[in-house]
Amino acid sequence: MSESSYNTSFLSSADTPFLRRTSWGAILAACAITLALQIALNLLGVGIGAAVIDPGSVRTASGLTASLSGAAWFIGSGLVASFAGGYVASRLSGAISTTIAALHGLAAWAVSMLIVVYLLTTSVGAIVGGAFHGVAELLSGTGKTVQTAIVSAAPAIGNMSNPMDAITQQIRDSGNDPQALRQAAIVAVQAVLTGDPAKADDARSRAVDALARAQNIPTDQARNEVTQYEQQYHQSVDAAKAHAAEAASATAKIVSAGAFTACIALALAVVASWIGAALAAAANRNQY
Repeated sequence: MSESSYNTSFLSSADTPFLRRTSWGAILAACAITLALQIALNLLGVGIGAAVIDPGSVRTASGLTASLSGAAWFIGSGLVASFAGGYVASRLSGAISTTIAALHGLAAWAVSMLIVVYLLTTSVGAIVGGAFHGVAELLSGTGKTVQTAIVSAAPAIGNMSNPMDAITQQIRDSGNDPQALRQAAIVAVQAVLTGDPAKADDARSRAVDALARAQNIPTDQARNEVTQYEQQYHQSVDAAKAHAAEAASATAKIVSAGAFTACIALALAVVASWIGAALAAAANRNQY
């Protein structure tokens, strides 16, 4: 007998409410099974990964291989858990319509995802954080933007030496002139390099005079040193900007890959839940 015939026969039976209402008991039970199975499979994956890693062996898989293997395991365990959740939700709901059964499966999947997100964003998540480490990494990519990626790359600049520090040290180490004169020269050179560009010419003249007095050298030689300091400073700044841009680009690519991976994983989980629910609906029809 076809599915439509089953639906027609059940419209006048005592089981009609199964076709018209949402069985939240079935959905919540399916959520519990989905989450428990996801935790168990993730813990199994962590155990297997830790068992096969040999820190003293040169044949240990690279970081990229380990990351890909972990992501594949997480996606696979999510598919299994979603399939089981969809099947249980549909089976317990008693729905014989594939559409109704599938909607129960999708509802169970959605509630499970909301619970996982809640656990990951609250202190409660610390208890099961290890088990959901994979989903945390995947979902973290969806919560970032390229702007955040650029900001996160800012420490790369901080780790580079300040170009002004090198110039300051060069001036301090030059000659045995009084410290006050050398400090005045440092302040004057800083005004040239980091001051108002509109006043750069005046600042440059003061820096030349300060260097000439501090180092007791001719004005032309002091002017050449100021020019060299400017070139050195701008080269260092340009190098820092290029390094930061590279770091930001790499971070943005990681964020993009994480977001796409998370989206694909969720889409596959929806399909698995739908298939499980459809099979359960067929089992419900066969039972009757």
